[in-house]
Amino acid sequence: MKDDVIIIAGLGNPGPKYALSRHNMGFGAIDYLSEKYGIKVNKIGFKGLYGEGEIEGKKTVLLKPSTYMNDSGVSVSAALEGYSAAPEQLIVLYDDMDIEPGLIRIRPKGSAGTHKGMKSIIYHLQTDQFIRIRIGIGRPPEGAENIDFVLERIPDSALPDLIEGMKAAGEAVACILRSDVNTAMNLFNGKKKE
Repeated sequence: MKDDVIIIAGLGNPGPKYALSRHNMGFGAIDYLSEKYGIKVNKIGFKGLYGEGEIEGKKTVLLKPSTYMNDSGVSVSAALEGYSAAPEQLIVLYDDMDIEPGLIRIRPKGSAGTHKGMKSIIYHLQTDQFIRIRIGIGRPPEGAENIDFVLERIPDSALPDLIEGMKAAGEAVACILRSDVNTAMNLFNGKKKE
């Protein structure tokens, strides 16, 4: 990681209607980092809410786009431009149905898969060369629609595992800033917290 600012973008949908939905795992991970490191995410700019501070001695910006998930790239690209930051200074946190709840997967680059928020970011940045941390939410039950599953309020029974995943994503960010992405991948990918 370069010494310049690191932008950590958590993806989600704004507003109380979506606050407790599986699609807002990225927002939840940002909230965890905000609380742990005392970085208030309350400035309005870059088509989102953001805050500046330090994590593991690195100048950090925490960003929650307000553009709704499918236009996340508008906010993320504005933040990178605003800080004259390159894509390699970006870490994106978001939900993933292909990973079981409570687990995360870190990758240094790669495609968006089916995630529309990530598709938007890759489209606006014109590159997929940035770190991403996918937070597992699991698959919907038989017969349920994917979109309903990610946008509905999370049932209480599912919350503990999802909270673990959001915390793990936050801890993985700290590990990346403290060491590097490979160390974080070895420590966190596919592993439940003991």
